[in-house]
Amino acid sequence: MTELITRLADISNRYDVVFCDLWGCLHNGQTPFPSAVAALQAFRAKGGRVVLMTNAPRPRMAVERQLASMGLPRDAWDIIVASGDAAQAAMLQGAVGRKVFHIGAEKDMPFFDEIAPENLPFAGREIQRVGMLEAEGVVCTGLADDRTETPEDYRATLLLAKSRDLPMLCANPDIVVDMGETRVWCAGALAEDFVNMGGSASYYGKPHPPIYDLARQRLGLEDARILCIGDGIATDIQGAEAEGLDSLFITGGIASAHFGPDPANPDKALLEAWLAQQRLSPPWAMPFLA
Repeated sequence: MTELITRLADISNRYDVVFCDLWGCLHNGQTPFPSAVAALQAFRAKGGRVVLMTNAPRPRMAVERQLASMGLPRDAWDIIVASGDAAQAAMLQGAVGRKVFHIGAEKDMPFFDEIAPENLPFAGREIQRVGMLEAEGVVCTGLADDRTETPEDYRATLLLAKSRDLPMLCANPDIVVDMGETRVWCAGALAEDFVNMGGSASYYGKPHPPIYDLARQRLGLEDARILCIGDGIATDIQGAEAEGLDSLFITGGIASAHFGPDPANPDKALLEAWLAQQRLSPPWAMPFLA
């Protein structure tokens, strides 16, 4: 049974570390949420450690720059672990070959151009971005223009990749995120379509193990009590359950429409029914991180 709580502080003494999602929990793609920032600062002030765990398809250095540009205080977190870090390691080790066709935006170029420190041992293995007909695999970081395009615009591209039996590396398993008031498509939507066509895709962000393995490695803690916080039922919550970790589901994020007309006051009956449909039962839920 999932318990609705009002403050992270109500349960924080049970945990040493939080793995906190970004989009929908800590910011909306444009500005941080003050109550969420304060909650993480308070957790750290009591001795807890905060890992910002994101499915962003860029190395953590690029994510840190983005957060700084939003004005997120540096004392709200300890380390950042991005899907882009784990996916970059796989690409550099040849997961989809050395010649790759890139599907994604210009803003995602740090995935190719900036090497995360732990990936430097693989950096000498050259990756070339080439056309589809020369490629050995596909790297998908997202849509080229997520403000105007939809996955349907990529159907022909994906069909061509499938016809050539190219494997896909998906650097962001998210299907959609909310950019301010606008919902935009992510790489996970293209990977899902590709798999439905019969293609093969590999994933490195939540809910898949590589990003959790990387977070534990970088933390260097054994037997830490970890709480995963997120608004993505199929990423944050499913990933936590697969890892045997407790989770705090943020109902006012991407799934808020399922829980009644007021995101700040989710209907408990609707929440329980929806979670039962998802076959997931996070120990905790709250409207917004606070």
